[in-house]
Amino acid sequence: MHNIGKKEFFHALGMGLLHSLISLLVILSSIWLCLAIWIQQPGGWLLSRIMLAIWIIFSLSILGIYIGKSGLSRRKDLFIYILAFIGSLFWYFNIPAQQDRDWSPDVARLLSYEKQGNIVTLHNIRNFTWYSEDKFDQHWDTRRYNLEHISGINIITSYWMGPQIAHTLVSFDFTDQKPLVFSIEIRKEKSESFSALGGFFRKFELSLVAADEQDIVYTRSNIRGEQVYFFPIKMPKAEMQALFLEYLKKSDELGVEPKWYNTLTSNCTTIVFDMIQAISPQQLPTDYRLLASGYLPNYLYDLGAISHQWSMKEWYQYSHVNPKTQNFKSSPPTDRLSYSEIIRTGLPVVQQNLSSKK
Repeated sequence: MHNIGKKEFFHALGMGLLHSLISLLVILSSIWLCLAIWIQQPGGWLLSRIMLAIWIIFSLSILGIYIGKSGLSRRKDLFIYILAFIGSLFWYFNIPAQQDRDWSPDVARLLSYEKQGNIVTLHNIRNFTWYSEDKFDQHWDTRRYNLEHISGINIITSYWMGPQIAHTLVSFDFTDQKPLVFSIEIRKEKSESFSALGGFFRKFELSLVAADEQDIVYTRSNIRGEQVYFFPIKMPKAEMQALFLEYLKKSDELGVEPKWYNTLTSNCTTIVFDMIQAISPQQLPTDYRLLASGYLPNYLYDLGAISHQWSMKEWYQYSHVNPKTQNFKSSPPTDRLSYSEIIRTGLPVVQQNLSSKK
């Protein structure tokens, strides 16, 4: 039996680990690039699939699985692979977000505003009447709000794919106006639908929607059948006003330069967290529940932003919107409670001084 010394052993071990690392990087980078090509389809359906086939064959050759007897050496293969992957990164990160696509009607308009002191005039507030996901009456409002009249803030979570993932909306209460909801969403085209995988690969632009609760929350609870929960939040009035202005700042940014939605890093929950962090006097702790957005209410409960008069199990029971609104019609008679009143039934009113009354 051939015995090798320590030097030869560690050299062989090191080379084995290096080859394993290179192989892993090739596999992961190839999977990422193939998904990006599949979703983006540069050059159209046929060309993108030709590109996929070429890349798969080439990446297999790097791993030592050669299709024919001839071929470049592994070292030259790897050098060409690195250059080609750098080129693909340059292509991917220079895909521009756009404002001028054939948008779905519910995200066709951009929120805009004028501000004079504490008075803010908002344009393109969505106020649709929904009959089904494909049938609705379109209406866009212009409304004037006094920031001094903000009286409360609420987090609304809407679940459509299990307890881990939820869409997050923020609703502001006013003493002299019906509530206004802000929602960070994908700005989908008419032919598109939401895809969590597509959200990782620059499939959708980012959209900020301002809407009535009877529009944007009703669609989720009554039209789509998502499970919706409504949580009044403790927050000082100055911070509520600052958060409202942060949403307006975000609308300015998106109006000047469109941005991409990202399922993980730039979504409905992470952006809200970033805005709250920007106006909060104290550092909010980073937590996995900001990514597993379905657990956001639990995170807020642990921070004391949701009242501890109930346990979280009780909160999920009392804040559940669907049982309250199952018989609600989109255009109710005037003698019935409004949608906003119904979803607040049985919940504590959080005062500006952070006290609650039952």
